[in-house]
Amino acid sequence: MPRVLKLFLWLNLFVFARKILVEYEENGIRTACPLKWLDNFSMRNFTNASLFDDTLPMADGVMEIGSKVPLDQLHAAMDDWFRRKSYLSKESKLVLSPKH
Repeated sequence: MPRVLKLFLWLNLFVFARKILVEYEENGIRTACPLKWLDNFSMRNFTNASLFDDTLPMADGVMEIGSKVPLDQLHAAMDDWFRRKSYLSKESKLVLSPKH
């Protein structure tokens, strides 16, 4: 792993203190939200909602978030954004949960 990447990850250990799973449920089946969706949400929020600046998409269905990011507000904002972008259907349910 490149030295710069290691330093970046080490420095962010304290900012992005929690890992969460971001999934959607459709027809009883849970699926990881694609990295593209998570990245789109996070990039949008760098300019529009400072509350969610401490969100870092890591992979499909996985985000790291800061300790001060309220999970309920994050859920509501992501649900709203994903529906406006037509990523989620009316029947789909967004599920955020801690990753252990």
